[in-house]
Amino acid sequence: MNVLTEPAWAKLNLSLDVLGRREDGFHDLKMVMQSVSLCDQVTLTLRETGDGLTLSTNLGFLPADGKNIAAIAAHAFAARTGADISRLDIHIEKRIPVCAGTAGGSSDGAAVLRGLNRLFGTGMSLEELAVLGEQVGSDVPYCVLGCTALAEGRGERLTVLPSLPECYIVLCKPGFSVSTPELFRAIDGVKIRCRPDTAGLMDALERQDLHGVAMRMFNVFEQALPPKRQTVIQEVKNILIQHGALGACMSGSGPTVFGIFRAEADAKSAAAELGASWRDTFVTKPV
Repeated sequence: MNVLTEPAWAKLNLSLDVLGRREDGFHDLKMVMQSVSLCDQVTLTLRETGDGLTLSTNLGFLPADGKNIAAIAAHAFAARTGADISRLDIHIEKRIPVCAGTAGGSSDGAAVLRGLNRLFGTGMSLEELAVLGEQVGSDVPYCVLGCTALAEGRGERLTVLPSLPECYIVLCKPGFSVSTPELFRAIDGVKIRCRPDTAGLMDALERQDLHGVAMRMFNVFEQALPPKRQTVIQEVKNILIQHGALGACMSGSGPTVFGIFRAEADAKSAAAELGASWRDTFVTKPV
């Protein structure tokens, strides 16, 4: 049997702006994205016999019939390359919280594309895999690359940016989930009063100014959350700032909140306090 394991990095939104609803029902977005070292591990195994694609996680077995993004990615790869995935087992060791605004599912799908490219020796570039990822999900093209990037359109138009300077990042998912479709519907009815300074954030990345990046982090979705959810998000942000975070922001459609720290000790101190209330709390670093 042939076996390989591919990391599936979580992503954060250093900034997220919703520019408007499109005629196709989707929204035009402008986001600065960052991959971090918190990751799932995706193991691909080619069996000796072809009994059909199987998909499992440490949380149990998942449907492999196109209802899971990892399976969708495998079928898209097979359609593009002709690879025989009837002998393929996909196992995902989950560490990224689910429904958290950190692209856990999309990163798994991206890892499947990268891993199958290696497993079958098809020699596709990351850019080609990213284009293929557009068929799988809006965040998958970015997750294929796993870097610092500006994402536009639905998230598929990518411009690689200078890397985030070395730092420590604390992630905390409060004890509730947010429906992404419901949040998009909500933001259509909200007057957006504040927007991120995306150009200023990109300039700070160019200058490798960590403080300049952190002070410009902003997510317009925070304005569309119900008031009780906003209160919890603000509580997490306040704790991060009190422990020395240079800035704090919600990622994606939430509810994960993250803070950027220069000092590891400060990051660990913040994580200890947050972890006492919310289990899904991690200290991580930029990838």
